[in-house]
Amino acid sequence: MKIVPVQEAVGMVLCHDITQIIPGKFKGRAFKKGHVVRQEDIPKLLDIGKQNLYVWEVNKDLLHEDEAAIRIASSAAGSGITLTEPKEGKVNLIANHSGLLKVNTEVLYSINEMEEVMFATLHTNQIVSENKAVAGTRIIPLVINANKIQNIEKICRNNYPLVEVKPFQAKRVGIVTTGSEVYHGRIQDKFGPVVTRKIEALGSTVFRQIFVSDSIEMIVDAINQLLREGAELITVTGGMSVDPDDVTPAGIRAAGGRIVTYGAPTLPGAMFMVAYLGKVPVLGLPGCVMYSRSSIFDLVVPRIMAGEEITRRDIVALGHGGLCVNCQECRYPDCGFGKGF
Repeated sequence: MKIVPVQEAVGMVLCHDITQIIPGKFKGRAFKKGHVVRQEDIPKLLDIGKQNLYVWEVNKDLLHEDEAAIRIASSAAGSGITLTEPKEGKVNLIANHSGLLKVNTEVLYSINEMEEVMFATLHTNQIVSENKAVAGTRIIPLVINANKIQNIEKICRNNYPLVEVKPFQAKRVGIVTTGSEVYHGRIQDKFGPVVTRKIEALGSTVFRQIFVSDSIEMIVDAINQLLREGAELITVTGGMSVDPDDVTPAGIRAAGGRIVTYGAPTLPGAMFMVAYLGKVPVLGLPGCVMYSRSSIFDLVVPRIMAGEEITRRDIVALGHGGLCVNCQECRYPDCGFGKGF
């Protein structure tokens, strides 16, 4: 920081706000801290009574906050991300389509460990809508050594991308609905419509729903029928607890499913199963998916629709943040449920 005459300050950065007072008419900020002085500013500064200014001189070794923020954001942004224009030194990263937000948290931590920079994001692995702000970055001082920004750019380049929004893939989904009471028409199915609504909200289609009784053989036949008809995701609803008639897990196993997990550290959603038949995921859905506004379904299925294969590690990691507190007015995904991983 140095003091220079106003006439020599062009291209330099103000280190403080400059207030203008017009008696009886105006009192407020005429120039904000961080403003890069332009030639056309000189008359106004002189009219305000400023002969000298405290400034930073931007040179090849120093970057102004706006340029620094643009460079950080540009190096971090992957597909599905648009950058805002810098405002008061900050650049936001905006989702340019709906999808699954992915953040490389380890790289994010390494950037924020550096002095004089910050990069804040939403939680990874959550659904975001088009035009939603998913991250923001800026430097802390008005100017920063260019070497620091170059280091961040190198880190982002070697770990690209830091932030991206994966689009949801349109998949053909089949539903197997278990339960003798539904199969024999004693009660109306309430599970299928809920699953269908959630699937369609992610841009996919339920092409068939098959009703079966509490029979391992019928479950196996239904799963195989859906596979023959081109299912890319199969959900098996109900029959996931420990009652003698709850045979869904056994049915999925008998169909040849490679079990990733039976059970998840989430509430609601503990009695959840993930299996694969080849590359086709088969999900055993507990009853909570039908009546809970948000559940394990909402944490896992969006990742499948974004093209990810679910691992046991993914499920285990849900324990931190896996407790839904059942807010009176659900605001998921803008809450902590499932956000600890």
